[in-house]
Amino acid sequence: MEAIDVTDYQYYKNRELSWLQFNERVLEEARDKNNPLFERLKFLGITASNLDEFFMIRVASLKDMVNARYTRKDIAGMTPGEQLREILAVTGNLVNLQYSTYSRSLLPLLRQHGLYVVQEHEDLTREQGAYVDAYFRENVYPVLTPMAVDSSRPFPLIRNKSLNIGALLIKKDLRTDKKADGESGKDKKKEKNKEPELEFATVQVPSGLPRLVRLPDLPDGTRVVILLEEIIERNMEQLFLSYDIVCAHPYRIMRNADLTIEEDEAEDLLKEIQKQLKKRQWGEAIRLEVEEKMDKRLLKLLRKELSIKEDSIFGINGPLDLTFLMKMYGMEGFDALKAPAHKPAQVRELPSDCDIFEQIRKGDILLHHPFQTFEPVVRFVKQAARDPQVLAIKQTLYRVSGNSPIIAALAQAAENGKQVSVLVELKARFDEENNIIWAKMLEKAGCHVIYGLVGLKTHSKITLVVRREEDGIRRYVHLGTGNYNDSTAKLYTDLGLLTCSALIGEDATAVFNMLSGYSEPRSWHTLSLAPLWLRDRFLQLIRREKEHAQKGEEAHIRAKMNSLCDQEIIASLYEASMAGVKVELIVRGICCLKTGIPGVSDNIEVRSIVGNFLEHSRIFYFYNNGAEEVYCASADWMPRNLDRRVEILFPIWQEELKREVMHILDILLEDTVKAHVLTAEGTYEKIDRRGKAFLNSQEYFTMEAKERASQEEPQEKRRVFIPEEPVE
Repeated sequence: MEAIDVTDYQYYKNRELSWLQFNERVLEEARDKNNPLFERLKFLGITASNLDEFFMIRVASLKDMVNARYTRKDIAGMTPGEQLREILAVTGNLVNLQYSTYSRSLLPLLRQHGLYVVQEHEDLTREQGAYVDAYFRENVYPVLTPMAVDSSRPFPLIRNKSLNIGALLIKKDLRTDKKADGESGKDKKKEKNKEPELEFATVQVPSGLPRLVRLPDLPDGTRVVILLEEIIERNMEQLFLSYDIVCAHPYRIMRNADLTIEEDEAEDLLKEIQKQLKKRQWGEAIRLEVEEKMDKRLLKLLRKELSIKEDSIFGINGPLDLTFLMKMYGMEGFDALKAPAHKPAQVRELPSDCDIFEQIRKGDILLHHPFQTFEPVVRFVKQAARDPQVLAIKQTLYRVSGNSPIIAALAQAAENGKQVSVLVELKARFDEENNIIWAKMLEKAGCHVIYGLVGLKTHSKITLVVRREEDGIRRYVHLGTGNYNDSTAKLYTDLGLLTCSALIGEDATAVFNMLSGYSEPRSWHTLSLAPLWLRDRFLQLIRREKEHAQKGEEAHIRAKMNSLCDQEIIASLYEASMAGVKVELIVRGICCLKTGIPGVSDNIEVRSIVGNFLEHSRIFYFYNNGAEEVYCASADWMPRNLDRRVEILFPIWQEELKREVMHILDILLEDTVKAHVLTAEGTYEKIDRRGKAFLNSQEYFTMEAKERASQEEPQEKRRVFIPEEPVE
């Protein structure tokens, strides 16, 4: 039998096209009539926000490669140019589906439920028009800055993602019918037949004003709203009094927002990132969105001035930038059209009045967000900051909220005289500016701040608290799959572990010594770190299952992650499948692995869950011939996570907690409502529910967490399992 080359291009899906499939699954939630109407609006807004970031980063990167004549193929055998052409074609269809969903499905339903969105200002009644004009004069006109383009005023720099209105103007003829002095009738006739000269002007729709403007309700109580750009377009003549408006249309551009930082040459990473952030607003234009009915003369001018190709221009049949739907979702008075507000359950093992360190000493504690509250993690840091027995707090921060209680607690700890070391990752995409602000504040409070590592992003989530106790120094550790962000912890599904295991504590100390200096331990007791050891650890765990299968033993892998696109990992999974290992994968977003390939991936199943919460946890299960092993991590199976980031894989040892994590995987794999299964044809299909129980995994975990919170904690002491040998 001929050997199969599992690295062959035919066995892999292009990363970018797979991501577009993920955004289609989000769009499917906006089209799903079983979802509450305002939830559908939210999902449609998310698809627009996702697409913006995709173009600013991924498409921009491909354009850079094409411009540099880079022709190396990806794991699916596609050159950057081929990827770009396919992406633009698929995106065109996706955008059309977005707007048909908005116009044909959602808008009529909104009108039925008492919310009328005025599509065009020409549709306003006389009374509404008068109201809008008064609103413009009082609230909008003073803020606007109309910009004309002529010989003395060049085409202005248009900011990334800003919404603008472009116009073509003709200067009003101020002359009377009287013949101008010295002008013959023949000259006058020639002047009359001359084509009038069009001039260009543009005005930015101010982001500081509400984009949704409420008008007086209709007599039947229907709420009426109009978009700000329609109000401005209606009153454009007020901005250019000496001109007649030939046409006016909204437009919006996406620019390259991928920061290019030569870290080896940057003497001060903080200053270099601050400098690059300013450039983000003015990067190369990579996508132009225009109103579908835009005057061709205006479109030609914009295309020329922005130096953008025809295939990167998207004609939109509807309002540009659907992210405003997120604001619409927040409108009051429509609670019946939304999913019930989620309130995370309390953690039974950590009542609000407890000593958190005492509770951790009883045994490891597993946290499942957002079904369980993130508050214990915040309290862990807060109590450490106040506790006179705590000597040091060390933490990595990748993304935090705008008003972070964890940041405040760390600052308080430093002011209380504790040793506080914080690694703030400045290269966390689109959070760079926020993180710079926090880093400076922490430094002022007396914390020792590390600004990431050269060439690497620190993506691991770990907190170490060193405490002096009666029997000596004890280390308490929090490890997680998600960020220390109390806001997103209400929206993202993640797992966290609180432990005072001596072995994990030793490894945690080694992690921070590596991050702050050059100390690299010879071996690890429990943790596996990227970029040095994690890839090999995953490959070893997968190959061990393959070896069990080759011996005729039961072999099983279950893994949950955000994305799967690492070729070496996928090839290893193919080999495991070929040996008879049952592989069940839950991959929310990108998946470059193909299922159903005869003789290659027959034993692999991939499903994606898209629900009200963003599936963010990373969980890995290996049957290991009955000695089951469970791990959680901050890393996906992607080259960037395994090779270019500092990531942590940590074990779940305690038998009770191990069973909890395995139970989570069980329920996710039984989801019949929000799960899509990857078919052998490369498409994602919803589960056929005929003959199956109705199971929405996220709703199940919500109810389970509430029931668990209402139960009393078992009186028996939780016991911590300690492995016999360290992990090499």
